[in-house]
Amino acid sequence: MTTEHGDGRDLGRSLKLLWGDTTRPPRGRPPALTLDRIVAAAVEVADELARTEGLDALSMRSIATRLGVGTMSLYRYVPGKSELLDLMLDHVVDVPEEVREDEEGGWREILAAEAGRHWRLCLDHPWYPFVDQSRPLLGPNAMRGLDRLVARLRPMGVADRTLLMMISVQNDYVEGVARRYINERRAEARTGVSNEDFWAAQEPTLVNALNSGDFPTMAVLADDVFDFSHEQLFEFGLARLHDGFAAHLG
Repeated sequence: MTTEHGDGRDLGRSLKLLWGDTTRPPRGRPPALTLDRIVAAAVEVADELARTEGLDALSMRSIATRLGVGTMSLYRYVPGKSELLDLMLDHVVDVPEEVREDEEGGWREILAAEAGRHWRLCLDHPWYPFVDQSRPLLGPNAMRGLDRLVARLRPMGVADRTLLMMISVQNDYVEGVARRYINERRAEARTGVSNEDFWAAQEPTLVNALNSGDFPTMAVLADDVFDFSHEQLFEFGLARLHDGFAAHLG
């Protein structure tokens, strides 16, 4: 499940905030408060809440509390939570300088490295893959990252439209697997029941079902059939996705 976001936002204001509208707010501005501090605090609070409650628990009040200011102080800088989410999304996709150097290899290696960064982004900021980005606003960090990625892939001869579709499909795959993994970790945190204990509680019932003869194919599967981690599932699926790209590209 994703968090709906964007229908009621002020697109013009979000774009101005994303692309450098640094107009000073009206008088009464707290001297130590800045838009960058608000966004950074919002990301910190969202990171904490997303591990158990999800992004819906994020509020302007919880961000103001983190900053030690009144809630109304935030509205001098950002119209509301929807616009703030636009800024948060762009804030967390900034790629550090040390990983901006070219990796060696062809399109497959480049996309694999990009998928790994995207996977870590989702796990580091577990609210990120749950924001509805079906109609995203591209900020400077997102645009810079896309520009860097396309610049490295474009000389390999893939048509621009195909290239962007490959990137889009990969992003959807990474976020889909990440959502499943994060939801499992949230369930553990909420209930106090580990994933191992959860399946162990079902084992006697499932064993009886398999011994009944009603599920003959499942009954003879290898003992280690479900013995894989989310990371292994992610790597397996990514490799098969890239196999499909390779077959399409010939």
